[in-house]
Amino acid sequence: MKKFGFFLAVIFLIAACNSSDTNSGSTGMTSEQKDNVLKDTSNYTSIQWLDSTFTDLGKVKEGQVVEVAFRFKNSGNKNLVITDVSASCGCTIPEKPSKPYTPGQEGVIKAKFNSENRVGTNNKEIYVTANAQPNPQLLSFRVEVTN
Repeated sequence: MKKFGFFLAVIFLIAACNSSDTNSGSTGMTSEQKDNVLKDTSNYTSIQWLDSTFTDLGKVKEGQVVEVAFRFKNSGNKNLVITDVSASCGCTIPEKPSKPYTPGQEGVIKAKFNSENRVGTNNKEIYVTANAQPNPQLLSFRVEVTN
């Protein structure tokens, strides 16, 4: 029975990985269309970070998962398309917004940091690729993990 449960879990993971196609959820844009937005500088806009691009999360106990959020605003006159959000380490999992932001619209880049086996001071970076300069945009945070 345990083998059957493991088999089902593997099938579920494979299906979940295969379900991510080239479309970006509700935007309806293919990865090719997103690439074209990044290549054509006439589509560029600007991002205003409403909070600091650096956050100190203070101290947490090892094993805690903490969330960090960076608020932004499309301060330009074209739609802001965020094509990728990545982190400097596998212990930090960022969320990529799935829709374009119209001029003046605000949004949030969120990430979760898993402090398991990360005792000490951790400085982490999040890279946001969008149709704005500089590209990528750099967000960072620090957290001290205690046992």
